[in-house]
Amino acid sequence: MDHITSGGGSHRGIGPTFDFVVVGGGSAGAVIAARLSEDPSVTVALLEAGGPPPAAELMPLACASLQTDPEADWTFTADSGNAGLGLLDGRMVVPRGKMLGGSSGLNYMAYVRGHPGDFDTWAAEGATGWSYEEVLAFFKKSEGMAPSGDIAVDTGAHSTEGPLGVSVRSPTLPAAHQFVEAAAAAGIPAGDYNGRERGGPAGLSSLAQTTTKDGKRSSTYHAFLEGDVEQRDNLTVITHAHVIRVLVDDEAGTLVARGIEYQGPDGTRTTVTAINEVVLSGGSVGSPQLLLLSGIGPKAELESVGIDCVLDAPDVGKHLKDHLEVGLSFDAPGLGVSMAQLGMAMGAQVFRGPNGPLPEDPADDNALPPELLALRDEADRQLMEWATTGQGLASSSLYDAVAFFSTGLGDEHTHDGQLAMVPCGYDAELFRRNFRIDPSDLYDDPETILSPEAQTIFVLANPVQPRSEGEIVLTSSDPMAEPDIKMNYFDDPYDLTVMVAVMRKALDVVAHWPGGGIGPLRVAKNLAERHGHVEGDEPTDALLEDIARHFSLTVYHLTSTCRIGSVVDPTLKVMGIERLRVADASVMPNVVSGNTNAASIMIGEKAAEMIAREHQVELAEFVGAVS
Repeated sequence: MDHITSGGGSHRGIGPTFDFVVVGGGSAGAVIAARLSEDPSVTVALLEAGGPPPAAELMPLACASLQTDPEADWTFTADSGNAGLGLLDGRMVVPRGKMLGGSSGLNYMAYVRGHPGDFDTWAAEGATGWSYEEVLAFFKKSEGMAPSGDIAVDTGAHSTEGPLGVSVRSPTLPAAHQFVEAAAAAGIPAGDYNGRERGGPAGLSSLAQTTTKDGKRSSTYHAFLEGDVEQRDNLTVITHAHVIRVLVDDEAGTLVARGIEYQGPDGTRTTVTAINEVVLSGGSVGSPQLLLLSGIGPKAELESVGIDCVLDAPDVGKHLKDHLEVGLSFDAPGLGVSMAQLGMAMGAQVFRGPNGPLPEDPADDNALPPELLALRDEADRQLMEWATTGQGLASSSLYDAVAFFSTGLGDEHTHDGQLAMVPCGYDAELFRRNFRIDPSDLYDDPETILSPEAQTIFVLANPVQPRSEGEIVLTSSDPMAEPDIKMNYFDDPYDLTVMVAVMRKALDVVAHWPGGGIGPLRVAKNLAERHGHVEGDEPTDALLEDIARHFSLTVYHLTSTCRIGSVVDPTLKVMGIERLRVADASVMPNVVSGNTNAASIMIGEKAAEMIAREHQVELAEFVGAVS
């Protein structure tokens, strides 16, 4: 075992035994373990397949470097269905956090709760206790919002006291402010998209609220576990523990979860017993995969890979929802942030190496000419400024402004369209590694467009109420094998219709950009030729559809594979198995209309309180109504 904290309190029985065993130290699991261990009489084990986050995780600007890094990411790819035609091998990268903090340590840190109507619809369709009024207290319990004069805030919807840092980047960027101005001119007024009202069909736009504190990432590891909490005597955090199955007993015809089995890095398998409950918080890929490996799932599918069916649960791994976005690229001289500027903000180490202007060994800097010494000193100055004050380019992922609105095509309970502005064009390596796109397939002149000095703005067009559903399926009975992630994008043609409407709204916002200065939409040469498109022309619907089918990408918002009403009940208990819950994004009855991390953290908070009330655990604070 690799114990971050070795405590564990009064282990009962033979071998490691705890009152509660939480599987997955990510967005929800870290919250649950931290909250339950507030009661010193309760023993909690938290198992995480990864380790502590790498040093780069703390810097918001470095988030893209964590994706596909096996130290922090499961490095999954997925079958993208009717999208991804322009991706390498037709496979889409699906980043999933593999470290303490999980995907809250890997994401772009957008703090978006969802539309109040999302949660009210959950409740109306059977998820009792999950209405907006009922979940708001749990959002507020986590949140520690830093004041900012740069955004409108519905103060009654926010809290400044919680452990999770929420803030606006400092200093703000001109392009982000101009996006909000352009959105307002295009009919999306400025406001608080996390407020109790989200602006009716017209929606709201704003600078982004992000899970950052003093310019550093505030993942659930940093917010809930790091420091005193992980040193509690009654909390045992076991890292590099790949959980391979839930142990289920048949007790006189009743199926009961009694613990889990995990595999350590040396291949040793260890059993951990839970007296009260096992809680799965492995996310929308990991939790259904673990249920399936444990014999809980569709009987025929399990038997086809040689797993005995313990409980025939046909919905496990099904109903996968995810958000898909298209990055619309525009030349933006004087507004975009170049890769050279980003490199400068991250310190001189970025410029060292075989292809960099600085020597690999700093001891060789004495031979540098004055201009390279100046580059080194300025890069280190900017890095030190961020490290000591939280100021500068490094304080944000560059996902810096967002807007939500209704297309009018349906889903009247919520907003079905989201736009975001990223004032950077990235580089060829990132396109190939993170997006699986060959830049020469996307741009006529990739060397110029993706040069270190290029200034580009992306506006991300993102429908947020998809109707297509994917699934998570086992490829074998080997618990170390990757599952088959089938996204099934655009299976329902309705989703492509909404995508085109959201892309049109993005183009409308750009057309209203204050002062102009943004170039025409960049269209891949082969697609432009296919549709007879000339740069600067209004794109046809058919061209926009083709762009979406070829170059849309996941927004990393996988949900609903263990959804309430199909796999778990409204208290998140797995139906048909005693002493087993799932608490993470997989339980969402439907994906929220926005980035999913805030709602995943809320699910962790609400789950911890439901568990605590049932088992007489004394939390430091209860915020929910007694049911």
